[in-house]
Amino acid sequence: MKILVATEKPFSTEAVKGIEKIVSDAGHNFALLEKYTDSSQLLEAVGDADALIIRSDKVTGEVVEAAPNLRIVVRAGAGYDNVDLKACSARKIVVMNTPGQNSNAVAELAIGMMIYMARNEFSPGTGSEIHGKTLGIHAYGNVGKLVARYGKALGMEVLAYDPFITDKAVFEADGVMPIGSVEELYSQSRYVSLHIPATDQTRGSIGYDLLTSMPKGGTLINTARKEVIDEAGLAWALEERPDLKYATDIAAGNQAELAQKFGKRVFGTAKKMGAETAEANMNAGLAAARQIVDFFESGNTRFQVNNF
Repeated sequence: MKILVATEKPFSTEAVKGIEKIVSDAGHNFALLEKYTDSSQLLEAVGDADALIIRSDKVTGEVVEAAPNLRIVVRAGAGYDNVDLKACSARKIVVMNTPGQNSNAVAELAIGMMIYMARNEFSPGTGSEIHGKTLGIHAYGNVGKLVARYGKALGMEVLAYDPFITDKAVFEADGVMPIGSVEELYSQSRYVSLHIPATDQTRGSIGYDLLTSMPKGGTLINTARKEVIDEAGLAWALEERPDLKYATDIAAGNQAELAQKFGKRVFGTAKKMGAETAEANMNAGLAAARQIVDFFESGNTRFQVNNF
């Protein structure tokens, strides 16, 4: 089988070597497409691929059509909204993610952003401490649980809301207070760490009403997805509440305007940094390779995210 690694934003050299070894040791052929600048390069590369490993690269219906042999796509990371699941399912192509492999990197970034914003982006002047503040976790998955753990270690009171977790004991076992609604979470949290995926239900769901309900000095940390933010509502909330702050790892469409208008109350990374650690890079890449090898050897579809 030919296993193609196609990454516009490359894995580390060490990760690529590790992926190649896993693929080659299992008797498969390894192929690499890095730093491509046009989608036509990806379309050409997938022409004879049986499996595909990607990062933030887009697997569109056009890519699927160009890959007649393709049987599996693995997104090295947790989110998979860059893959056309419908097109893959129609062709019975298995789509997987690698949950948990980037979680610690993203969680550390979220905590770092909280401290950065609390200390006025490390500029001169009096900032504040996050110790003793209330931290709300919006979605209690792998990353949310780690952010909760680190927040507690720093002396924060931690609340969490996740509509898909109905057993309060899941939160209470971690010393986290379960909250019954998203509205309650925001109104009670000085800091909110956002971890929801971009779905039809969540796109544009975080906006003016939730943000202006936050306590004085409220700060939203977004290491999830750009699409879940109502950007017009965000700008309106920041305008109306001079005490609010917003830090994001996924720059808003109006990021330059926000930065110009609200200065150090708004921060965005130059490009998505959540998984940009050597450890996360290695973990996600190797996990993707192992999952593909396991799929071809045993049919294991444990982390499949599409249905057909």
